[in-house]
Amino acid sequence: MDNPDPNGYGGPDLWVTTRGTIDDEWGPRTNLGPTVNSSYADANPSISTDGLSLYFASDRADGYGGWDLWMTTRETTSDPWGEPVNLGPPVNGPTGEVFPSISSDGLELYFAEWEVARSGGYGSSDLWVTKRPTKDDPWGTPENLGPTVNSARFDGNPFIARDGLTLYFGSTRPEGYGDLDIWMTRRDTADSAWTESVNIGPAVNSSSNDGMPSLSANGSILYFTSDRPGGSGGYDLWQVSILPVVDFNADGNINTDDLLILVGFWGQNEPLCDIGPTPYGDGIVDIKDLEVFMSYWEKENIPEEPEEGL
Repeated sequence: MDNPDPNGYGGPDLWVTTRGTIDDEWGPRTNLGPTVNSSYADANPSISTDGLSLYFASDRADGYGGWDLWMTTRETTSDPWGEPVNLGPPVNGPTGEVFPSISSDGLELYFAEWEVARSGGYGSSDLWVTKRPTKDDPWGTPENLGPTVNSARFDGNPFIARDGLTLYFGSTRPEGYGDLDIWMTRRDTADSAWTESVNIGPAVNSSSNDGMPSLSANGSILYFTSDRPGGSGGYDLWQVSILPVVDFNADGNINTDDLLILVGFWGQNEPLCDIGPTPYGDGIVDIKDLEVFMSYWEKENIPEEPEEGL
Protein backbone atom coordinates (compact mmCIF):
# COMPACT_ATOMS: atom_id res chain seq x y z
CA MET A 1 0.00 0.00 0.00
CA ASP A 2 3.06 2.25 -0.12
CA ASN A 3 4.56 4.33 -2.92
CA PRO A 4 1.43 5.67 -4.65
CA ASP A 5 1.59 6.23 -8.40
CA PRO A 6 2.25 9.92 -9.15
CA ASN A 7 -0.34 9.73 -11.95
CA GLY A 8 -3.13 8.72 -9.57
CA TYR A 9 -5.48 10.63 -7.30
CA GLY A 10 -4.20 9.52 -3.90
CA GLY A 11 -2.17 6.78 -2.43
CA PRO A 12 -2.70 4.14 -3.62
CA ASP A 13 -5.41 4.04 -6.37
CA LEU A 14 -7.40 1.34 -8.14
CA TRP A 15 -6.36 0.56 -11.72
CA VAL A 16 -7.39 -1.93 -14.44
CA THR A 17 -5.70 -3.59 -17.39
CA THR A 18 -7.53 -5.53 -20.10
CA ARG A 19 -6.78 -7.77 -23.06
CA GLY A 20 -8.74 -8.90 -26.12
CA THR A 21 -8.48 -12.64 -25.44
CA ILE A 22 -6.83 -14.80 -22.80
CA ASP A 23 -4.03 -15.47 -25.29
CA ASP A 24 -3.24 -11.77 -25.76
CA GLU A 25 -0.80 -9.65 -23.78
CA TRP A 26 -2.20 -7.35 -21.10
CA GLY A 27 -2.75 -3.78 -22.29
CA PRO A 28 -1.70 -0.51 -20.62
CA ARG A 29 -3.16 0.03 -17.18
CA THR A 30 -5.94 2.59 -16.73
CA ASN A 31 -6.86 4.46 -13.55
CA LEU A 32 -10.49 3.96 -12.49
CA GLY A 33 -10.81 7.72 -12.08
CA PRO A 34 -11.90 10.19 -9.39
CA THR A 35 -15.40 8.75 -9.00
CA VAL A 36 -13.92 5.57 -7.54
CA ASN A 37 -10.55 6.75 -6.29
CA SER A 38 -10.09 9.43 -3.64
CA SER A 39 -7.29 11.50 -2.18
CA TYR A 40 -7.01 8.76 0.45
CA ALA A 41 -5.81 5.15 0.01
CA ASP A 42 -8.03 2.90 -2.13
CA ALA A 43 -6.89 -0.71 -2.49
CA ASN A 44 -7.67 -4.46 -2.42
CA PRO A 45 -10.20 -4.68 -5.30
CA SER A 46 -12.52 -7.68 -5.71
CA ILE A 47 -14.90 -7.76 -8.67
CA SER A 48 -18.12 -9.77 -8.83
CA THR A 49 -18.54 -12.59 -11.34
CA ASP A 50 -20.86 -10.50 -13.52
CA GLY A 51 -18.37 -7.61 -13.50
CA LEU A 52 -20.95 -5.14 -12.19
CA SER A 53 -19.93 -4.77 -8.53
CA LEU A 54 -16.47 -3.81 -7.29
CA TYR A 55 -15.58 -4.14 -3.61
CA PHE A 56 -12.49 -2.47 -2.16
CA ALA A 57 -10.92 -1.13 1.03
CA SER A 58 -10.33 2.55 1.75
CA ASP A 59 -9.29 4.77 4.63
CA ARG A 60 -11.22 7.72 3.18
CA ALA A 61 -13.25 9.99 5.43
CA ASP A 62 -16.82 9.27 6.59
CA GLY A 63 -16.08 5.65 7.45
CA TYR A 64 -16.53 3.65 10.65
CA GLY A 65 -12.87 2.86 11.31
CA GLY A 66 -9.39 3.51 10.02
CA TRP A 67 -10.17 1.27 7.02
CA ASP A 68 -13.62 0.26 5.74
CA LEU A 69 -15.04 -1.87 2.95
CA TRP A 70 -16.71 0.04 0.12
CA MET A 71 -18.54 -0.94 -3.07
CA THR A 72 -19.16 0.67 -6.45
CA THR A 73 -21.51 -0.64 -9.14
CA ARG A 74 -22.27 -0.12 -12.83
CA GLU A 75 -25.23 -1.04 -15.06
CA THR A 76 -23.17 -2.87 -17.71
CA THR A 77 -19.51 -3.67 -18.18
CA SER A 78 -19.35 -0.83 -20.70
CA ASP A 79 -20.67 1.78 -18.27
CA PRO A 80 -18.54 3.86 -15.88
CA TRP A 81 -18.40 2.98 -12.22
CA GLY A 82 -20.82 4.79 -9.90
CA GLU A 83 -20.16 6.64 -6.67
CA PRO A 84 -18.79 4.23 -4.01
CA VAL A 85 -20.90 3.44 -0.96
CA ASN A 86 -19.72 2.28 2.46
CA LEU A 87 -20.96 -1.22 3.35
CA GLY A 88 -21.74 0.08 6.83
CA PRO A 89 -22.31 -1.94 10.00
CA PRO A 90 -22.29 -4.75 10.90
CA VAL A 91 -19.56 -5.36 8.29
CA ASN A 92 -17.54 -2.23 9.02
CA GLY A 93 -16.62 -1.19 12.53
CA PRO A 94 -13.89 0.53 14.51
CA THR A 95 -11.39 -2.32 13.96
CA GLY A 96 -10.59 -1.61 10.31
CA GLU A 97 -11.66 -3.95 7.49
CA VAL A 98 -9.55 -4.75 4.41
CA PHE A 99 -8.95 -7.34 1.65
CA PRO A 100 -12.54 -8.06 0.51
CA SER A 101 -13.20 -11.12 -1.66
CA ILE A 102 -16.72 -11.66 -3.03
CA SER A 103 -17.92 -15.21 -3.75
CA SER A 104 -19.06 -16.17 -7.25
CA ASP A 105 -22.73 -16.27 -6.16
CA GLY A 106 -22.43 -12.90 -4.44
CA LEU A 107 -23.70 -14.25 -1.12
CA GLU A 108 -20.44 -14.42 0.85
CA LEU A 109 -17.91 -11.65 1.37
CA TYR A 110 -14.58 -12.63 2.91
CA PHE A 111 -12.29 -10.02 4.45
CA ALA A 112 -9.66 -9.38 7.12
CA GLU A 113 -9.68 -6.92 9.98
CA TRP A 114 -6.73 -4.54 10.20
CA GLU A 115 -4.40 -3.62 13.06
CA VAL A 116 -6.89 -3.97 15.94
CA ALA A 117 -8.36 -7.43 16.42
CA ARG A 118 -12.16 -7.69 16.17
CA SER A 119 -13.69 -9.35 19.22
CA GLY A 120 -13.60 -13.13 18.83
CA GLY A 121 -10.41 -13.26 16.76
CA TYR A 122 -7.29 -15.39 17.18
CA GLY A 123 -4.49 -13.00 16.22
CA SER A 124 -3.57 -9.50 15.13
CA SER A 125 -5.40 -9.98 11.84
CA ASP A 126 -8.01 -12.68 11.20
CA LEU A 127 -10.15 -13.77 8.27
CA TRP A 128 -13.90 -13.28 8.53
CA VAL A 129 -16.96 -13.79 6.33
CA THR A 130 -20.28 -12.00 6.14
CA LYS A 131 -23.23 -13.68 4.41
CA ARG A 132 -26.64 -12.79 3.00
CA PRO A 133 -29.54 -15.02 1.81
CA THR A 134 -29.93 -13.17 -1.51
CA LYS A 135 -28.23 -10.28 -3.29
CA ASP A 136 -31.15 -8.05 -2.28
CA ASP A 137 -30.63 -8.72 1.44
CA PRO A 138 -28.27 -6.80 3.74
CA TRP A 139 -25.00 -8.36 4.85
CA GLY A 140 -25.15 -10.28 8.12
CA THR A 141 -22.97 -10.14 11.21
CA PRO A 142 -19.42 -11.26 10.29
CA GLU A 143 -18.30 -14.73 11.39
CA ASN A 144 -14.70 -15.65 12.21
CA LEU A 145 -13.37 -18.51 10.06
CA GLY A 146 -12.00 -20.21 13.15
CA PRO A 147 -8.69 -21.69 14.34
CA THR A 148 -8.22 -24.11 11.42
CA VAL A 149 -7.85 -21.05 9.18
CA ASN A 150 -6.68 -18.25 11.46
CA SER A 151 -3.51 -18.20 13.55
CA ALA A 152 -1.87 -16.02 16.17
CA ARG A 153 0.00 -14.25 13.35
CA PHE A 154 -1.15 -12.07 10.45
CA ASP A 155 -3.79 -13.73 8.25
CA GLY A 156 -5.16 -11.67 5.37
CA ASN A 157 -5.44 -11.36 1.57
CA PRO A 158 -8.32 -13.90 1.24
CA PHE A 159 -9.50 -15.10 -2.16
CA ILE A 160 -12.53 -17.38 -2.36
CA ALA A 161 -12.37 -19.58 -5.45
CA ARG A 162 -15.25 -19.83 -7.88
CA ASP A 163 -16.28 -23.23 -6.51
CA GLY A 164 -16.80 -21.64 -3.08
CA LEU A 165 -14.92 -24.55 -1.52
CA THR A 166 -11.32 -23.35 -1.75
CA LEU A 167 -9.93 -20.31 0.05
CA TYR A 168 -6.46 -18.91 -0.63
CA PHE A 169 -4.91 -16.33 1.69
CA GLY A 170 -1.66 -14.77 2.88
CA SER A 171 -0.16 -15.47 6.28
CA THR A 172 3.02 -14.81 8.27
CA ARG A 173 2.54 -17.92 10.43
CA PRO A 174 5.57 -20.15 11.07
CA GLU A 175 6.68 -23.02 8.82
CA GLY A 176 6.46 -20.95 5.66
CA TYR A 177 9.15 -20.20 3.09
CA GLY A 178 9.29 -16.44 3.63
CA ASP A 179 7.85 -13.80 5.92
CA LEU A 180 4.53 -13.80 4.02
CA ASP A 181 3.37 -16.95 2.21
CA ILE A 182 0.24 -18.06 0.39
CA TRP A 183 -1.82 -20.72 2.17
CA MET A 184 -5.07 -22.49 1.35
CA THR A 185 -7.92 -24.30 3.04
CA ARG A 186 -10.82 -26.35 1.64
CA ARG A 187 -14.27 -27.52 2.69
CA ASP A 188 -16.46 -30.30 1.30
CA THR A 189 -19.62 -28.21 0.96
CA ALA A 190 -20.68 -24.62 1.56
CA ASP A 191 -22.03 -25.73 4.95
CA SER A 192 -18.94 -27.71 5.98
CA ALA A 193 -16.17 -26.50 8.26
CA TRP A 194 -12.88 -25.32 6.76
CA THR A 195 -10.07 -27.87 6.98
CA GLU A 196 -6.63 -27.26 8.47
CA SER A 197 -4.78 -24.69 6.34
CA VAL A 198 -1.79 -25.82 4.27
CA ASN A 199 1.06 -23.90 2.65
CA ILE A 200 0.85 -24.13 -1.16
CA GLY A 201 4.59 -24.81 -1.29
CA PRO A 202 7.90 -23.56 -2.70
CA ALA A 203 6.81 -23.70 -6.34
CA VAL A 204 4.94 -20.45 -5.60
CA ASN A 205 6.17 -19.20 -2.24
CA SER A 206 9.71 -17.86 -1.92
CA SER A 207 12.01 -16.45 0.73
CA SER A 208 10.49 -13.05 -0.10
CA ASN A 209 6.94 -11.84 0.64
CA ASP A 210 4.25 -13.55 -1.45
CA GLY A 211 0.57 -12.73 -1.00
CA MET A 212 -2.64 -11.27 -2.46
CA PRO A 213 -3.61 -14.52 -4.30
CA SER A 214 -6.27 -14.44 -7.03
CA LEU A 215 -7.36 -17.16 -9.45
CA SER A 216 -8.24 -16.61 -13.10
CA ALA A 217 -11.88 -17.22 -14.02
CA ASN A 218 -11.12 -20.70 -15.39
CA GLY A 219 -8.96 -21.56 -12.38
CA SER A 220 -5.85 -22.33 -14.45
CA ILE A 221 -3.69 -19.39 -13.33
CA LEU A 222 -2.86 -18.08 -9.86
CA TYR A 223 -2.00 -14.40 -9.75
CA PHE A 224 -0.20 -12.98 -6.71
CA THR A 225 2.06 -10.18 -5.52
CA SER A 226 5.69 -10.60 -4.52
CA ASP A 227 8.75 -8.49 -3.77
CA ARG A 228 11.08 -11.28 -4.89
CA PRO A 229 14.11 -10.50 -7.07
CA GLY A 230 13.49 -10.21 -10.80
CA GLY A 231 10.58 -7.79 -10.64
CA SER A 232 10.24 -4.18 -11.73
CA GLY A 233 10.48 -2.75 -8.23
CA GLY A 234 8.84 -3.14 -4.82
CA TYR A 235 5.83 -5.46 -5.05
CA ASP A 236 5.04 -6.75 -8.54
CA LEU A 237 2.27 -8.90 -9.98
CA TRP A 238 3.27 -12.48 -10.79
CA GLN A 239 1.45 -15.52 -12.16
CA VAL A 240 1.85 -19.28 -12.09
CA SER A 241 -0.04 -22.01 -13.94
CA ILE A 242 -2.09 -24.51 -11.93
CA LEU A 243 -1.77 -28.04 -13.29
CA PRO A 244 -3.47 -31.20 -11.97
CA VAL A 245 -1.27 -33.87 -10.38
CA VAL A 246 -1.95 -37.10 -12.26
CA ASP A 247 1.14 -39.03 -11.08
CA PHE A 248 -0.83 -40.37 -8.11
CA ASN A 249 1.93 -42.63 -6.75
CA ALA A 250 4.64 -39.98 -7.32
CA ASP A 251 6.99 -42.37 -9.13
CA GLY A 252 7.74 -39.93 -11.94
CA ASN A 253 5.60 -41.76 -14.52
CA ILE A 254 2.00 -41.58 -15.69
CA ASN A 255 1.03 -45.19 -16.34
CA THR A 256 -1.37 -48.02 -15.54
CA ASP A 257 -0.39 -47.94 -11.87
CA ASP A 258 -1.85 -44.43 -11.63
CA LEU A 259 -4.92 -45.49 -13.61
CA LEU A 260 -5.54 -48.37 -11.19
CA ILE A 261 -5.31 -45.95 -8.26
CA LEU A 262 -7.93 -43.71 -9.88
CA VAL A 263 -10.24 -46.65 -10.62
CA GLY A 264 -9.77 -47.91 -7.06
CA PHE A 265 -11.32 -44.69 -5.73
CA TRP A 266 -14.12 -44.61 -8.32
CA GLY A 267 -17.30 -43.09 -6.93
CA GLN A 268 -15.57 -41.88 -3.77
CA ASN A 269 -14.64 -38.43 -2.45
CA GLU A 270 -10.86 -38.81 -2.73
CA PRO A 271 -8.96 -35.51 -3.19
CA LEU A 272 -5.90 -37.33 -4.59
CA CYS A 273 -7.78 -38.43 -7.70
CA ASP A 274 -10.48 -35.75 -7.82
CA ILE A 275 -8.75 -33.74 -10.56
CA GLY A 276 -11.67 -32.97 -12.86
CA PRO A 277 -13.01 -30.60 -13.74
CA THR A 278 -9.76 -28.71 -13.11
CA PRO A 279 -8.59 -27.13 -10.96
CA TYR A 280 -10.89 -28.01 -8.05
CA GLY A 281 -12.57 -31.32 -8.86
CA ASP A 282 -16.19 -31.85 -7.93
CA GLY A 283 -16.07 -34.00 -4.79
CA ILE A 284 -16.28 -37.39 -6.49
CA VAL A 285 -13.94 -39.54 -8.60
CA ASP A 286 -15.76 -40.12 -11.88
CA ILE A 287 -15.57 -39.84 -15.66
CA LYS A 288 -14.49 -36.18 -15.46
CA ASP A 289 -11.38 -37.19 -13.56
CA LEU A 290 -10.67 -40.02 -16.01
CA GLU A 291 -10.88 -37.57 -18.92
CA VAL A 292 -8.31 -35.27 -17.32
CA PHE A 293 -6.05 -38.24 -16.50
CA MET A 294 -6.25 -39.64 -20.04
CA SER A 295 -5.33 -36.27 -21.58
CA TYR A 296 -2.02 -36.42 -19.68
CA TRP A 297 -1.63 -40.16 -20.29
CA GLU A 298 -1.81 -39.58 -24.04
CA LYS A 299 0.83 -36.84 -23.93
CA GLU A 300 3.30 -39.14 -22.17
CA ASN A 301 2.52 -42.58 -23.58
CA ILE A 302 1.32 -42.20 -27.17
CA PRO A 303 4.36 -41.80 -29.46
CA GLU A 304 4.42 -39.01 -32.01
CA GLU A 305 3.81 -40.07 -35.62
CA PRO A 306 7.03 -40.10 -37.66
CA GLU A 307 7.49 -37.40 -40.26
CA GLU A 308 7.01 -38.39 -43.90
CA GLY A 309 10.12 -39.79 -45.52
CA LEU A 310 11.63 -41.06 -42.26
